[in-house]
Amino acid sequence: MLTINVAQQLKESIGAEREYELSGRVDIDGKESTVEGQVKLTRTDRGIVVEAHVTGKMKIACSRCLAEFDHPLSLNFEEEYLQTVDMASGGKLSLPGDCGNFTTDARHNLDLSEAVRQYALLSVPIKPLCRKKCAGLCPHCGQNLNQGQCQCPSAQVDPRWAPLLELKDKLKGKG
Repeated sequence: MLTINVAQQLKESIGAEREYELSGRVDIDGKESTVEGQVKLTRTDRGIVVEAHVTGKMKIACSRCLAEFDHPLSLNFEEEYLQTVDMASGGKLSLPGDCGNFTTDARHNLDLSEAVRQYALLSVPIKPLCRKKCAGLCPHCGQNLNQGQCQCPSAQVDPRWAPLLELKDKLKGKG
């Protein structure tokens, strides 16, 4: 469950804390991932501060061989979720101008899914590798070299260098 109802905590005084275990599925980059962890919620004058430690795995593609593999997640983040509805009157509250903040919904539910998704995407390395010694793909036939050698001749020449090789052969013939 990545959604927590914080209605009772919003009625408490500023500084009130609660801790929860969480476990659930979140859509990260179009793929479902299971995550679990602990959160500490602290009441503020504007809403709830969430301190979270979340672990799990997400599927990503290797930058060398393009094979999909499980990338471990270990996320630590702190975010403030702003109240959108006043607890006493039930009226809508105005949000600050920057409005890039997370918010609770009209029923005072705090959904951690989007924060987990964003932090998970930020944790992916620039060039993810399925293993340290990933051999990648053959540049000619596309065979995944981690699964075995391809049938391409080993001494293929880049066609851009062909004119220089012809020149080399001519110079050898004259010498």
